[in-house]
Amino acid sequence: MDYEYAPLRLPPNVDRLTAAAQLAIQAEFSGWELARVRLFRDGTRQVVLRRRVAAQPQPGLSI
Repeated sequence: MDYEYAPLRLPPNVDRLTAAAQLAIQAEFSGWELARVRLFRDGTRQVVLRRRVAAQPQPGLSI
């Protein structure tokens, strides 16, 4: 399976509950899933989201 990845960086002033809500919205409406989270000493979070790459072309588009 092929995936596309989207790295995000959340600043230290974003609390855990807010970050979880933002990621849940991205997951529900855009098809992203959580691949990795790193928490740094300064409170910054590095998040990597992933989703499967569509193998078939989008309808209505010519290649």
